[in-house]
Order: sequence, then C-alpha cells, then structure tokens
Amino acid sequence: MYIVTNRAVRAKKTGFKAFGDKPNPRGPHELRFVEVSESTDGYDVKVLDDTLSREEKEQLGVPVSKVAYRSKFVAKKLFEKVNQGDRNLLIFVHGFNNNVRAVVERAFHLQREFNVEVLPFSWPAKGGGASGALSYKSDKKDARASIGALDRVLDLMRERLQNLREAELTKIRDDANRRFSRDAETKDEFLARAFQKDCSYRVSLLAHSMGNYLFKQLLKSSLYSANELLFDNVVLVAADTNNKDHKDWIDTVSFRSRLYVTINEADSALKLSRMKGGDEQLARLGHFPYELNANRAVYANFTGAQHVGDSHAYFEGDPLENEAVRRFFTAALNGDVAEGDLDYNVFRNIYDFPEKFR
Repeated sequence: MYIVTNRAVRAKKTGFKAFGDKPNPRGPHELRFVEVSESTDGYDVKVLDDTLSREEKEQLGVPVSKVAYRSKFVAKKLFEKVNQGDRNLLIFVHGFNNNVRAVVERAFHLQREFNVEVLPFSWPAKGGGASGALSYKSDKKDARASIGALDRVLDLMRERLQNLREAELTKIRDDANRRFSRDAETKDEFLARAFQKDCSYRVSLLAHSMGNYLFKQLLKSSLYSANELLFDNVVLVAADTNNKDHKDWIDTVSFRSRLYVTINEADSALKLSRMKGGDEQLARLGHFPYELNANRAVYANFTGAQHVGDSHAYFEGDPLENEAVRRFFTAALNGDVAEGDLDYNVFRNIYDFPEKFR
C-alpha cells in the first residue's frame, strides 16, 4: 500500500518512527510517499525517494536524462493495480488525533472488507503532542494548513486518471475505426462497450470525522477546482464539521454518481466534539438529522441500526455484523448506488434503515 503524506518523514528511521507528528519542515504543502506492506511481524515501512531511479523512469516512459518525481510513478502504479485486479480506488482522508499506525490499520481493513485499493492521505493529526480541547484545536489548525497538500493529491490523481482514460479511448477509437469505418452506429456501440470493459474501475473518496473539515476547507479555498471531475462517489462519514450552512460547500462537489452524508445521532465522538469550545458547540453534520438541505447529497441515517450503537467509525467492527450496513459501505466505497436497502423519509430528506435492520 502507498501512503501519501504531508507529515515530516525520516527515511533513516524504521517502522512507523519514519513518520513525524508535525508537518513537513519544507512546508505543509510538501508531499512524500511511503510504501507499507503487511508482514508476519506487523508492517514494513519504506520511505520512497522523491525522484525516480533510472529503472523507474523507464517504466514510466520518460527520458532517463530528465528528473522524474515519485508522484506520477505512484499514480501510474495505482491505476495499473486497479485496472488489472478488477478493483476500484478509494482515497481515504482520516480524522482527528490519528497516528499513522491507526491510519494504516484502518486502510488495510478497508481494502480487505470492501475489496478496494486504498490510497490514504495522512495529515499531521496528533494535536502537536497536546491533549483534550487543545489537541482538538491544534488538529483543526493542522487540517487548515494541509488543504494545499490534499489539493495536490487530488489534482495528481485526476490528471493521471484523465491521461490514462484518454490514451485508452484513443486506442479503442483507432480499433473501432479499423473495424467499423462504414457503420457509425455499430462503431459507437463498440466504443462504449470496449471503454466500459477496459476502464471499468471507479474512484471514490472517503472522508472520516475531521477529515471532512479538511475537505470542507479545501472546497472553500481558492485552490480547489470544483469543476474537475475525479470521483464517482464521495462518502462523508461521521463528519466533524458544522451542520449549519453545510449545503454551501457540499453543493460545490463534483461527482459522477452519489455524495453520501452518513449520520448517527448516538455517535459518542461527535457528542464529545460538540462539547468543546468555540464554533465546535454547533451541531455536527455527522450526528444532527435536521436541516438536511444540500441539493445533491444523499443523507443516510445509521441511528439505531443494529450493531451501530454509539460508533464513530461504523464502516468497521461490530456495525458490519449488520448485513445492510455492510452492503451500504461495500456499494458506496466502490462507486455504486448504496441506498437500495434503505427507506426514504420524505419529511426529513433522509434514508433510514428499515425495521428489520434496526
């Protein structure tokens, strides 16, 4: 698994000590890539060089005399893996007070449970060594400082996906012209089927907890190109951001299929978040089932669903004992329509789990 981060990294350190708790000393927009694999002893962690070796340049198809950077190589490898392995790609933005081990464990869980290839973006969410409310405020500050890094990650993936799909479409179009030069209708049908077969993978975003605050700040900034289409689904789980005026930023998100907002009124972490000082006292989007007025969002209510309880991360652990919860996240994180098991409550503009799953 590749991890992209704007944390400080230390190539000479072993294991998760290679990751620092503070932003990259060259600036919070600076990205580094780390490769993590599961082993019998836990995890093997390898900090990757910023620039590519001669062999890697040859794989990427760039002149060996030119400097080539890690980001494009990783993007190429990721899309090759999903295209060849019949999987979809999930970009994962974690939340408050997460060390890298916790992020990695959750990312591998997502891969195993939902058959997706996960690219975690890890920002320095550790409160700078503080605790309690001070840690929470420190993480919000680091989230705001990380918007440039997240924008670079999304732009990199969008650019690489666009280039790959354009190259594939050109190849398919040339083949169609050779086969069906005199039959335009048959040629168009062939193009559609062949492109769907060869470029069938989807790209989705999972933002969890305060990762939603980071995504929100990016959308509100001048950095983000909201009309650039990358995601099939955007899944905002247990969003630790204000419910108030959320439509103003959610309705700027571009996506091909769905934007899901999940809500659990019993969410213990968001109840605690609301008790903190300042604007955090406002109702949190991820636990408040009222004023759900974004025009393009699908709101899913997990409150009272079997095995969910007060969970803050109901895409893992006991909540997955509920088959409807498992089906929801399997579909949502793979870019599919996920609300099939749910009942629409027109009065509250929210999808509820039916009685048999409560």
